[in-house]
Amino acid sequence: MRKYKGIIFDLDGTLLNTIYDLADSVNEAMEKLGFPLHNEEAYKQKVGNGFNKLIERSLPEDQRVEEMIQKGLKLFVEAYDRRYLNKTVPYEGIDDLLKELPKKGIQIAINSNKRGDYTRALADKFFKDVPFVAVYGERKNVPKKPDPTAALEIAHLMDLKPEEILYIGDSSTDMITGKNAEMDTVGVAWGFRGEEELQENGAVYIAKTTKDILNLV
Repeated sequence: MRKYKGIIFDLDGTLLNTIYDLADSVNEAMEKLGFPLHNEEAYKQKVGNGFNKLIERSLPEDQRVEEMIQKGLKLFVEAYDRRYLNKTVPYEGIDDLLKELPKKGIQIAINSNKRGDYTRALADKFFKDVPFVAVYGERKNVPKKPDPTAALEIAHLMDLKPEEILYIGDSSTDMITGKNAEMDTVGVAWGFRGEEELQENGAVYIAKTTKDILNLV
């Protein structure tokens, strides 16, 4: 097994269970637009590629035009601003994991497709004492995952080679991002998508608990 010196984490579905606040906020937008609502399980399949894509996937198929997506996005952001901290919590064992990794000399960072201000606010709220090398959300002029640009930027900040870094997430997007960055990937079984999707998309390791991540380093 390789000697890993750094870890890049996804945020939603990996470190934090954000699905309830996301679902409530999108449903508020859909209700105001007069469209059907979805349950949390359905939203687990819709998230992961930024807010625009989340709204597009939540709209009825015949309403997925740019004007309606932007209208839904505005309503969603208004709702999410009010409630994004209401039900969101770290997954079991995450707090201890993030405290333990730096003690082992492992550099850590967050790379999310979530809007950057929310990514930073959530990291500040739940992990304010964690020494992240970087906390990246969606940024202008930087392509979203699965493009490896942000992951490779973090590797540069860590002063590590890609093969010295584990890329950890809960979706196909994360597994492909890690592969594109030439980093070994860890799919977390507790996230939004499940083991099958992770394995189908080339997860090098599957973590069923946070202890499995510690065992890799």
